[in-house]
Amino acid sequence: MKSSENGGASFRLLTPENSVLLLIDHQPQMAFATRSIDGQTLVNNVTGLAKSAKLFNVPTILTTIAAESFSGPLFAPLQAVFPNIKPIDRTTMNAWEDKRVVDAVARTGRKKLVMAALWTEVCLATAALSAKDDDLEVYIVIDASGGVTTEAHEAAVKRMIQAGIVPLTWLQVLLEWQRDWARTKTYDAVLAVAREHGGAYGVGIDYAKAMLGEHAGEAKKAA
Repeated sequence: MKSSENGGASFRLLTPENSVLLLIDHQPQMAFATRSIDGQTLVNNVTGLAKSAKLFNVPTILTTIAAESFSGPLFAPLQAVFPNIKPIDRTTMNAWEDKRVVDAVARTGRKKLVMAALWTEVCLATAALSAKDDDLEVYIVIDASGGVTTEAHEAAVKRMIQAGIVPLTWLQVLLEWQRDWARTKTYDAVLAVAREHGGAYGVGIDYAKAMLGEHAGEAKKAA
């Protein structure tokens, strides 16, 4: 289909209406061995991704592996975003071999599956390739995922790209879901997520607001 048939936007783009988010094994034991990304950055990024999904009402599925016997609970900041969602706890390294996960994705009716996982070379790659074979459009959030080495992470990403899976970053997903600053319903909330989790971009938002005199105006109101 042509972009001109969709108001100028590519049909390849993610929207809050066509996406479902699957987060796999963001747990302490898995993070301990992750070396392709700093642990603090990993927690920040996956939490920012989760908050983005919640903001846009994107269906989100949480899943863990051996939470009680080996890997520990979901990252606390991540679980706090969705306090009422109980992760699907599995024994399979490939989440797509657990029918509960597949069924949960299918129930959303969405075809664009956004995924992040620990580790990239195991739980992300196996599930992403399997979902791709089931005719889903699969997108992997590479900076909310991590491998046991940088080489393992990068090799797994290349393997998935060769299969037609699309790599993204968490901030890219947030801004692709927003895509138009005239969408005022989510404008302030998007900026809030970016300010909290967006690193230098968040600092830039604070700087811009300061230069526009917003903080001065707020101080004046408080006085």
